[in-house]
Amino acid sequence: MLDFIYYPVSFILWCWHKVFGFVLGESNAISWILAIIFLTFTVRGIMFKPFVNQVRSMKKMQDFAPEMKKIQKKYANDRQRQAMEMQKLQKEHGVNPLGSCLPMLLQIPVFIGLNHVLRMFTINPYGGPKTENYFFTQAGVDSYVHAKIFGVTLGDAIYTGVGMVSGGNTVAGFHWGVAPVAIPLMIVASIATHLTARHSVQRQNPESATPQTAMMNKLTMYIFPLGVLVFGALFPVGLLFYWLANNGWTLMQQRLVYTRIDKEEEARKEAEKEKRANLGPKPGQKPTAPRPGQKPVQQKKNKPSAGGQVKKAGSPHGFAQTGSATAAAKDTTNAAAEPSTNGSKENGAETPGLISDSTKKSGRKRR
Repeated sequence: MLDFIYYPVSFILWCWHKVFGFVLGESNAISWILAIIFLTFTVRGIMFKPFVNQVRSMKKMQDFAPEMKKIQKKYANDRQRQAMEMQKLQKEHGVNPLGSCLPMLLQIPVFIGLNHVLRMFTINPYGGPKTENYFFTQAGVDSYVHAKIFGVTLGDAIYTGVGMVSGGNTVAGFHWGVAPVAIPLMIVASIATHLTARHSVQRQNPESATPQTAMMNKLTMYIFPLGVLVFGALFPVGLLFYWLANNGWTLMQQRLVYTRIDKEEEARKEAEKEKRANLGPKPGQKPTAPRPGQKPVQQKKNKPSAGGQVKKAGSPHGFAQTGSATAAAKDTTNAAAEPSTNGSKENGAETPGLISDSTKKSGRKRR
């Protein structure tokens, strides 16, 4: 039914077993363990580019998380409109929500395929002796069945009897002789699962945290590692090596990709900062261009006033600037300061200070 998964997985395993079997011997358990580990590395190497896209997509989603929260709050009572606005926002930022799930979805068929291929080395659904297993011939099957590490075959599990994950033991029940090899692998795989999830959670933006996100973080950090520790007893030893190699690759890959993306982010920020600095004036340099909205200042010229006086630009009183004008101003001031006696006799009065009639304005008649 799933031969389109089983045949590619068995082919990659067969290729790596031939490589390491040529060096260490085809019946050597180390050859099979390395073949399983490098099968894992091959699949994860193929999925490296989708993983990088996943990290970039998650980073973008964290950047516009406040906008998503506004949409959720605005259309809290209209789920259809909320979904439409969310899709529109993701499209504007070039984010594909399925891109963050693709690497994990691709690992599931590989895990299922490898588990099935390893089980089929010792199980013949049609009865009778096992003669072939997809790309492996009779010699390959016998090599896997007889390969042992610390007295345990790679198809053995602590507990057998569960159809989907039963190992090489045909008798259902517990096999405690497998525990010294399987339990350390289970513990290390569980710790690697926890560290991988923890490293990913630490990268999340606190502003984008939701109750659902917090619950998923607890599941990935604690429940999944505990599941590996408990249900690892059902997996064959060979599959435990796959699980350990897969989590070890994921942890190293996350550190590598996150470090690279952080450097790119720092470089982008530095470039933007340098660009803004180049647009502004240099330190100590006065701006020559007027500010936006500011009117240019025009210099006022000195204009002569009536009577030949020159007013100084910007002076509200129009003080005289020429020598003659200054002298006339002084004579006028002295004349006003001295008491006048003109007109005292003509008017029949000896009162000083009266101004003579000649100083009166023309056109005014004397009574």
